[in-house]
Amino acid sequence: MTTAGDTPDGPEARSESLRRLEAEVGVLIRRIRRVIHERARAVHAEMQPSAYLLLAWLADEGPVRASAIAESFGIDKGAISRQLQHLVDLGLVTRSPDPDDGRATLVAASDDAVRRMTDVAAHRRKWLDEQLGDWSAAELNGFVDSLARYNEALND
Repeated sequence: MTTAGDTPDGPEARSESLRRLEAEVGVLIRRIRRVIHERARAVHAEMQPSAYLLLAWLADEGPVRASAIAESFGIDKGAISRQLQHLVDLGLVTRSPDPDDGRATLVAASDDAVRRMTDVAAHRRKWLDEQLGDWSAAELNGFVDSLARYNEALND
């Protein structure tokens, strides 16, 4: 006799699928940490990996106040300030007065940082294309759609 838990759609199968999902996400997280470290070093030999995502965000968002970064990342302003100073010291971030409020400062990725980030992204996409060369466009799009759906479902 087959119980509901033994069917492909039963609770035991779902539990096993969720366990496998957690394991695969764990592999993905470890890989992402390694990739961020590699990308940070490719952008600048002295860049701290923790500053890489901040710089990538700045390169996409343009000049912003540090408070906007803190809000977007959910990190306290002190940690953001330290990361920004590190990036300024490396010549990867510039500071300028906020034209809307002379007391405030805007930060932006430097032109050199944007160029470096673009080069690193192009290299990474080429590598991904080679690694996923046997995936059809439909398979790749299906994976991207599923990943987007997963990320949306977990959005706060």
